[in-house]
Amino acid sequence: MELTDDNLFTLNEYLKHTLNPDVNVRRPAEKFLESVEVNQNYPLLLLHLVDKSEIDITIRVAGAVAFKNYIKRNWKVEEDTGDRIHAQDRDAIKKLIVNLMLHSPDSIQKQLSDAVSIIGRHDFPDKWPELIDQMVEKFNTGDFHIINGVLHTAHSLFKRYRYEFKSQSLWTEIKFVLEQFAKPLTDLFVATMNLTQVHANNVEALKVIYNSLVILCKVFYSLNFQDLPEFFEDNMAIWMSNFHTLLTTEVLPLQTTDDEEAGVIEQLKSQVCDNVGLYAQKYDEEFQPYLPNFVTAIWNLLTSTGQQPKFDALVSNALQFLATVADRAQYRHLFEDPSTLGSICEKVIIPNMEFRQSDNELFEDNPEEYIRRDIEGSDVDTRRRAACDLVKVLSKYFEVKIMEIFGAYIQVMLQNYAEKPAENWRSKDAALYLVTSSASRGQTQKHGVTQSSELVSLPQFAAQHIQPELEKINVNEFPVLKADAIKFIMTFRSILPRELVVGSLPQLIRHLAASSSVVHSYAACAIEKILAIRGPDNKPIVKGEELAPLAANLLKGLFNVLIIQGSEENEYVMKAIMRSFVILQESVVPFLADLLPKLTEKLTMVARNPSRPNFNHYLFETLSLSIKIVCKTNPEAVASFEQALFPIFQGILQQDVQEFIPYVFQILALLLELHTGNEVPEAYMALFPCLLAPVLFERQGNIHPLNRLLQAFVQHGAQQIIAQDKLSGLLGVFQKLIASKANDHEGFLLIQCIIEHFPPNILEQYIKQVFVLLFQRLSSSKTTKYVKGLIVFFAYYIIRYGSSSLVTIIDQIQSQMFGMVVERVLIADLQKVSGVIERKVTAVGISNLLVECPAMLETPYNVYYPRLLATLIEFFELPQDETSLPEDQLFPEVEDAPGYQAAYSQLVFARNPKTDPLQAIGDVRLHLAQGLGKLSPGQLPGLLGQIPEPNANHLRNYLQTAGITVA
Repeated sequence: MELTDDNLFTLNEYLKHTLNPDVNVRRPAEKFLESVEVNQNYPLLLLHLVDKSEIDITIRVAGAVAFKNYIKRNWKVEEDTGDRIHAQDRDAIKKLIVNLMLHSPDSIQKQLSDAVSIIGRHDFPDKWPELIDQMVEKFNTGDFHIINGVLHTAHSLFKRYRYEFKSQSLWTEIKFVLEQFAKPLTDLFVATMNLTQVHANNVEALKVIYNSLVILCKVFYSLNFQDLPEFFEDNMAIWMSNFHTLLTTEVLPLQTTDDEEAGVIEQLKSQVCDNVGLYAQKYDEEFQPYLPNFVTAIWNLLTSTGQQPKFDALVSNALQFLATVADRAQYRHLFEDPSTLGSICEKVIIPNMEFRQSDNELFEDNPEEYIRRDIEGSDVDTRRRAACDLVKVLSKYFEVKIMEIFGAYIQVMLQNYAEKPAENWRSKDAALYLVTSSASRGQTQKHGVTQSSELVSLPQFAAQHIQPELEKINVNEFPVLKADAIKFIMTFRSILPRELVVGSLPQLIRHLAASSSVVHSYAACAIEKILAIRGPDNKPIVKGEELAPLAANLLKGLFNVLIIQGSEENEYVMKAIMRSFVILQESVVPFLADLLPKLTEKLTMVARNPSRPNFNHYLFETLSLSIKIVCKTNPEAVASFEQALFPIFQGILQQDVQEFIPYVFQILALLLELHTGNEVPEAYMALFPCLLAPVLFERQGNIHPLNRLLQAFVQHGAQQIIAQDKLSGLLGVFQKLIASKANDHEGFLLIQCIIEHFPPNILEQYIKQVFVLLFQRLSSSKTTKYVKGLIVFFAYYIIRYGSSSLVTIIDQIQSQMFGMVVERVLIADLQKVSGVIERKVTAVGISNLLVECPAMLETPYNVYYPRLLATLIEFFELPQDETSLPEDQLFPEVEDAPGYQAAYSQLVFARNPKTDPLQAIGDVRLHLAQGLGKLSPGQLPGLLGQIPEPNANHLRNYLQTAGITVA
């Protein structure tokens, strides 16, 4: 693509179409842009268009977004797909983008800044060392539009230092950044602080200056997060004195009248609290001289800041700072005086526990956000959570005093509620919050609170104040208190008595009918969490027979929520449905005639616009579970599931609903695996040729489920695949997978399945080429994962075709090559094979090679025999070797973690356990011994003499157990 006016005009038109609300106009334009993005100069055309001021700003912003997404998709070079960006384009982008970003309007600057940070993540500093210089030199322009652009980019570039694990490369990068950036940043900070005085009466200038200070403080936080840099330690006085000034200075011209949105001053003070909190937590020794002043400043801030939502982040960070300080032994004396504790409780904690009007609005108008903040503990810190954290810290060290102070407040609050419930329900809400936070000692996501204060009798409190709330007839009365009561049960589910927790299920089921979104979501969430609790025997504490009497109301209640407006895709409800099916098992079957159509209808609906990943995941899990439960007792029922699901699946595949395709493949595989006949039904075979399309394997998320589906076809329909003449297509998939470091293990699974199920005479013409491909990959990029897969494959091949066949085929590729395989692969890396079934297959395969292969006992391969035998004995007796290959052979490996890959979520209930292909063989040591017993007389004593003594001893024991005497 040339950089011409014609091409710019064409690009402009297509970008305009991508903004069209009509899907028939928008989708083709998006597809076109995707198809041309591999062309040289495409990204440069986008940047030229973005830079043209005469073009409509909405088109330019669309171009900037398209450019950012192009960078996001393509800048990182995936090893298996190669570089999709031309080298000249990469260089040109890096030369152009910083200047273009800094001179663009804000809406474009933000998109290009994100693109710079994506490029920086992969190229900085090694391939883009000049980026820092390009940024620093802009600090001297004095133009704050440009300076803020640089600071935004620095912030998005350095933000990852906050959460990346320590590593040598990370330290090297941070050191490089600090050397170039720490001093200019500090100078800019001081200069900007001076400008606050110079322009004290110019409101517009102050807005820009204080916005710069906010980003400066964010960059400071990122650069100081991993460790205390020497430069900042030497210049701590400059930063801390100015931080103190920023916390204690009121900038009246910038105070906003808006009560909801935090203004620049609130954002700045909030970030300063974060910064000094970081120092108090991580560098307390160096920070000690400055701490008392900050404690005073932050205390004054907390007692003088109003209840308006705009102050929430500031108050939350200020409370977190106090909690950090109180948690440090050397500062604890600041809090231990009873009057200080009383003052903290009265002036800081209690006011921030209150349920404000803004909280009520969130509860009613934006329940999802309320839930996200309240029970999910999202990143948005709330005042309440920060106050809770402070209570927990203070309760840890001053438990008796705190309980005494709070006990009195809690009694008064509960008394107020008892006297006038309608007026004082907020008092009980605050009391419940206080009890929850002061009684909690240890907590996990999975189990809720696991340790509580001995000074609070939680069962007694629950009986007096929680159960009565849940037992009230009207589930819609005081919805906030209903949510609090349900949350209390949920929070303390692991330490409240079992009879109380399980006994609350009927009440929780009743609350599914509540009209409040928060209440019915909490009820569903609590039900799911109670059903997920396991006892000491690792079995669910709620048994199927216990839940069965409640099943009708439970399932009706859960499914009814899904037709309430706003809860049609409620993930807590869907998860509770899934968990109920898990516990009920066969007891759910009588309800399925009514429920399955509702599930399939829901699937049809969400497939049109998948927007809730968790809801969708639990929906597919529930469908998988239904299939397994029903077909366990009634295998013929597979057909009725196929009848219900196939039309929907067909739609998903035709519409290319990318999020759902991996799920569809998993459920199709499950259904096909459940077929008992020796033939693949016609409906599946019609789909088979489409499954071999290379484009499906371009998406990483498709690979595992699609490969499993192909294996199901091979297991049930090898003859039909031969009849359709599709074996070469199937082997093409194997070739693609085996060439990829990320997916080679999938290639091995497929070829093992092919070898197991296709007749040898059919495979004969292809098998040599299979081995050639395997050895080409071994020589081009050897990884530990690949070698492990290769050894298991060799073992499968031996078991299926005999060991002599393996020797013959390898030696056909190159004379005497089998000796190299034994020495450099089998002897060198046998110990690395992992997985119970894989190790068993390997043990049997290598034993067969030793006892059934005449070539192993003859020249030239007999020299390897004792060493391979000794290696096999070590394979039995020594722990698995978990070391990787030497550095020069090491390639970046994709973590082969079962279950998760980018864009692929494994359905737990669609899985089928691995089957042992060698069930007839019990003890693999015995298998070896029995095989060795068949060798010609006199060979065994000679072999025992050629292997190391410890190995020989083990072998004698195997032979003795097998009843074989050594002559």
